[in-house]
Amino acid sequence: MNEIKQKFLKGERSLFGSRNVKIIDSVFDEGESPLKESRDIELENILFRWKYPLWYCENVTAKECKWFETARAGVWYSNNVSVENAVIQAPKNFRRCDTLLLKDVTFTHAEETLWNCRNVKLESVTAKGNYFAMNCENIEVSGLTLDGNYSFDGAKNVVVRNSTLLSKDAFWNSSNITVRDSFISGEYLGWNSKNLVFENCTIESLQGMCYIENLVMRNCKLLNTTLAFEYSSVEADISTRIESVLNPKSGTIKAEEIGELIIERDKTDPAKTKIICKNIEKHSEKPEWLR
Repeated sequence: MNEIKQKFLKGERSLFGSRNVKIIDSVFDEGESPLKESRDIELENILFRWKYPLWYCENVTAKECKWFETARAGVWYSNNVSVENAVIQAPKNFRRCDTLLLKDVTFTHAEETLWNCRNVKLESVTAKGNYFAMNCENIEVSGLTLDGNYSFDGAKNVVVRNSTLLSKDAFWNSSNITVRDSFISGEYLGWNSKNLVFENCTIESLQGMCYIENLVMRNCKLLNTTLAFEYSSVEADISTRIESVLNPKSGTIKAEEIGELIIERDKTDPAKTKIICKNIEKHSEKPEWLR
């Protein structure tokens, strides 16, 4: 393997089409697409300061690298990419990639990041930004800390473990999602999704878990969660109080306590949902805004 060390590289396509190269302690400064169409490359302690550094690449390992804010749209249309111990300031990174590992990565501006990617593993990733992981497929997530709304919109075949998501509208339009041992806070969680499973999770959500086909919740806590389960088919085992439940479509809801159970008989058949709860403080036939 050829080695390039301690270089300051400028200009468009400065190392275009590189093959079997290890690049160490170097800076890619002004100049688009410096490593476009490269194959079998190792990157160690690289500073990316300009846009489109890794497009149409194959077999890339990157360790201790930094993408500055100006290195926008950093890794697109690339396959078999591993990134470890990285700090990424630039938005719109990782688009339409296949077979991607991100480990110990910090995204400080993760707007429109990780879109339309397949076969992805995230380990100990921290990200701040909206629309994270939109339309991704086949994702394994462990130790994700996310501050950003609309995450995992349209995602398919996702497993999330030991993570914290502060994310309004997470998992919209998604299918085959399993979240275990995690904390989620955000309004309108999971709308329009199919086959959504939460296990041992703590959730806070206004109008959360609505319009879902086949929602399963096992041993979950719901904090300050109101107007839950509207038009959802649900099997829920909740170990805490639910502030309010609105018009569930079918299934079983088990909870320690329900503050208000709202069933509009012209919109849903109450016989199709079994409620197991020792204390329901209030039964209503209309939500508050229609009274």
